[in-house]
Amino acid sequence: MKRGFFTIMSAQFFSSLADNALFVAAVQLLRTSHAPEWQQAALVPMFALFYVVLAPFVGAFADSMPKGRVMLISNFIKVIGCLLMLFGTHPLMAYAVVGLGAAAYSPAKYGILTELLPASQLVKANGWIEGLTIASIILGVLLGGQLVGPQLAPMLLSIDFPWVDTGVDTPPEAAISVLIFIYLLAAWFNTHIPLTQVLMRPMPNRLLSLLPDFWTCNVRLWRDKLGQISLAATTLIWGVAGNLRFIVLAWAAAALGYSVTQASALQGVVAIGMAVGAVVASTRMRLEDGPRVITLGIGMGLLIILLIFISNVWLAAPFLIMLGALGGFLVVPMNALLQHRGHNLMGAGRSIAVQNFNEQTCILVLGAGYSLFTGMGLPTFGAITVFGVVIAGFMYVIKRWHAHNCVHHAPEVQRLLAIARNDKAHG
Repeated sequence: MKRGFFTIMSAQFFSSLADNALFVAAVQLLRTSHAPEWQQAALVPMFALFYVVLAPFVGAFADSMPKGRVMLISNFIKVIGCLLMLFGTHPLMAYAVVGLGAAAYSPAKYGILTELLPASQLVKANGWIEGLTIASIILGVLLGGQLVGPQLAPMLLSIDFPWVDTGVDTPPEAAISVLIFIYLLAAWFNTHIPLTQVLMRPMPNRLLSLLPDFWTCNVRLWRDKLGQISLAATTLIWGVAGNLRFIVLAWAAAALGYSVTQASALQGVVAIGMAVGAVVASTRMRLEDGPRVITLGIGMGLLIILLIFISNVWLAAPFLIMLGALGGFLVVPMNALLQHRGHNLMGAGRSIAVQNFNEQTCILVLGAGYSLFTGMGLPTFGAITVFGVVIAGFMYVIKRWHAHNCVHHAPEVQRLLAIARNDKAHG
């Protein structure tokens, strides 16, 4: 691997680490201000908001200047979001600004790999990114929990600067202050990302001209008999994974009486399970096996419902590992099949943009629905039950949808599966 690759990985790790720790700090900030639970749940869809709104444009923005500079700008946007939280802006609005930075960051971090590395190293490079992302999720939620916890928070609040009133008076504010420096560390790594000499493509004068092509790519993937199934399944899985970040916190508070610090460790347990499931799937599943694992998605929804009956942490930990492993095992073959169909239909870049748009839309819709349930007075266990039923129900619909395609469009489905087998054999 080129030296610049490890600089990119370092920047990605610290930026993602701060993202995940900031979520925990933002939840604690809302709890200490006695905000209603629906606002805490709304953090997830607010983070996804700009992913959805700006999906047709962020790819073009990432291609308009060196990717390292795009990542640098994105990290500074995240810093602005943190400062807004500290200066009294409502945490939901400030967290949406952090989501804006993350939305701009995403296509740059993947796009620069194709510019810097030969095709033969891309699989290994993506493995590094996914591995570090999972590590940053686990370590990030643990870091966030500790920063607002009873051990580190008093130490941070005791730090005093002569003649300067920082206005940092609570544990979540102290945590956010620390995370600003982690974002700045990621930005420092961004400044050392080498230029790739790839020709930049300026943003079009009329940004709205990007919409028709983006819409066409969406329609093309949704009409493909395998693309539509893999896109629907991965969209739902990532929608679940995104909202589990808060659901685990809410469940741990209701079922175990856990604080945010204690519950954050259980979030890390889910991420460990996803990593294990992904590794097992990568060694056992083939590209064309994707549709066969849809039934596991129904089981995932049912497991979420069963969570409300668990009130012992020694039972909860292996249960959450199993829940995460199920999601990881399910998403790997479906995601590979989706990338395969997207690459064949429209190219990798546009396919990733379409995939991000649909996945973040699902995160936004499911999170908004969960927030609505809690805002209407539904207790935590009731909201989790409805959430699980919705997931299992939609996975059942996807399963029936694929079965319908296999009966009524059998020649096309078999032809596309044969292409997947042949492409894998020659890959």
